[in-house]
Amino acid sequence: MPPSPVSCPSFCLRWLLLPLLLTGCCLNATESAPEASENVVTYEQFGAVGDGITDDLPAIVAAHAHANELGLPVRSHPRATYHLGGQALTAIIQTSTDWNTSRFIIDDSQAPEDHLQELFIVQSSLAPVPLPIESLTDGQDRLDVRPETDLFVYVENENLRRFIRRGANVNTGTTQREAFILRQDGTIDGAIQWDYEEITTVEARPIDPEPLTLRGGFFIHIPNQTDKAEGSRYWARNILVSRSNTIVDGITREVAGHTDIGLPYRGFLSVSKAADITVQNCRVEPHKVYWMRSDAGVLVPMGTYGYNFNSVVNLTIRGCVMTDIHNHDLWGVVGANFLKNVLVEDSVLSRMDVHMGVSGYYIIRNSTMGHMGINAIGRGKLLVENTTVHSQHLIDFRRDYGATWDGDVVVRNSRWVPSESFDKLPISMFGVQNDGTHEFGYPCSMPTTIRVEGLTIDDEPIRAAGFDIVLFDDATGAVDADLPHPYRPPQSVEFTDLTTTSGLPVRVSNNPMVEAAIEVTGL
Repeated sequence: MPPSPVSCPSFCLRWLLLPLLLTGCCLNATESAPEASENVVTYEQFGAVGDGITDDLPAIVAAHAHANELGLPVRSHPRATYHLGGQALTAIIQTSTDWNTSRFIIDDSQAPEDHLQELFIVQSSLAPVPLPIESLTDGQDRLDVRPETDLFVYVENENLRRFIRRGANVNTGTTQREAFILRQDGTIDGAIQWDYEEITTVEARPIDPEPLTLRGGFFIHIPNQTDKAEGSRYWARNILVSRSNTIVDGITREVAGHTDIGLPYRGFLSVSKAADITVQNCRVEPHKVYWMRSDAGVLVPMGTYGYNFNSVVNLTIRGCVMTDIHNHDLWGVVGANFLKNVLVEDSVLSRMDVHMGVSGYYIIRNSTMGHMGINAIGRGKLLVENTTVHSQHLIDFRRDYGATWDGDVVVRNSRWVPSESFDKLPISMFGVQNDGTHEFGYPCSMPTTIRVEGLTIDDEPIRAAGFDIVLFDDATGAVDADLPHPYRPPQSVEFTDLTTTSGLPVRVSNNPMVEAAIEVTGL
C-alpha cells in the first residue's frame, strides 16, 4: 500500500498523482521539446523540463517575462507535466497563453516560501492614468470627462462602512467601494450605486482593445496541511486575473490528497478589479470544508472557492461544470463581491454566491445549481431561467448581510428540488431573514417585485419527511415599522404556472403577521 499522505507527504507525491497522470502522458526524456519560433514563446526555451518532478516555475516566469517584452503569445508543450515549486515567484502574463493539454502540479504539502503569493497574474501592460473625480451620486451614468480610451475605474470612500456583517462571522463592515467602466464619450457602464460626497481612492486603468485569452491546462493541486493555529487563513498559490477584456477558456483543476488538516485558499481562479471578463468551459473541482474559530469566537466553516470574483464589471460564466454538486463535505465553488452585471449560463455548479453585492443584472439561465444554491445581495434585476436548483432555498438572500435585494426578481420555467432544513423549520422558496434590529450600513428590503412564471417544485421527498414549504422565512423586520432598521416588504408577488409534485399547496409564511403583510396573487 502507498504511504499515508499525512505522515509522509514528501514521499507520496507519485502515489497521489498516479491515477491522474495515467489519464494523460508526460513529456519524457526521448521526446524533443517544441522548436523555438519567432512567433511564439515556449517554456522549454527557458529550461522547463516538464517531467512532473523538476521545478519548472523559474523557467515559466522567465518565458512569460520574455513574451511580455516582445508582445508574443506563449504556448506550453501539450504532453508536458510542469511542476510549480515552492519558490516565491509569480509569472506575469500579458499576452495570450495556450496551455492546451499540459499538466501543472501545485504541491502545497510542503510549505512554500510565500503562501500568499500568486503563481500566475494576468495583467495589462497599459499603465494606470489619473482621473480627477471628487464626488459621485447614486444612479449617476455619466461624467464630464472624455478619456482617450475606455477605462476601468475603481473608487472608495474609506470614511463610510457598508456590509456590516451579522452572525457567526460578524465584523465591522468594509469601506464603501465599487467599480465601473468609463467610456470615451463620458458615459458610465455600471451605474453608480452609492453616494460619494468624498472619494478617498480612485484607480483608473485603460481597457485593452484586444482580448487576452488564457486557454487550457490541467492543474493538479495538492493542498496544504497547515494546522489551524498556523499561518494566514487564506492561501493564494493560484491564478489571478486583473486585466480587463480577458477570456479564460477550458482550464481544469482537480484536488488530490485532501487530509483532515488544512487552511483554505482565496480561490484557484480569482478575478479582481477588471471589466469584460469571460470564464468559459472550465472545470474547477472544490476543496474540502475546514472549520475555524471566527472573530465571534465560534466555530464556522471556512472553505475554498474555486472561483473568486471581486470588483468586476460585466462578468460572464459560461459552460463551467463540476462533478459533484451535492457533497456537503466540499465547499461551494463560486464566491464573489462588488460585482456589476453578471451572467451565468449553461453551467453546473454547487454554488453561485454573491456576498457583498451585485448590481445591474444578475442572470442565471440554462444551468443547474447544487446544495448551496443561488445566493444574492444587491440591487437591479435578478433572473433565474430554465434552471434547476437543488438547495434549501430557490434563492437565498443572505441573512448575514441583511437579506436585501433592491429591485425585481423573475423566476421563469425552472425547477426547484428543495433539500432538508437543518433546524426543521418550514423550507422557504426565498430566504429572507431580517428582524430589523441590525445596522448593515444600508436600508434593507425584500425584492420590490417577484414574478414566478413557470416553476415546478419537486417536493415529494421533503413532504414525506414532514417538512412544510413556504414562500418566505420569518421576516419579522418587514411587519414592524417601529423597529430601528425596518425591512421593506415587496410591493407585489405574482405567480403563474406553479406546480408541486406532491400536489400540496405552498403557503406564504409560517408567521401569520408576515403572511398578512404580503399580498400574493396566483399562488
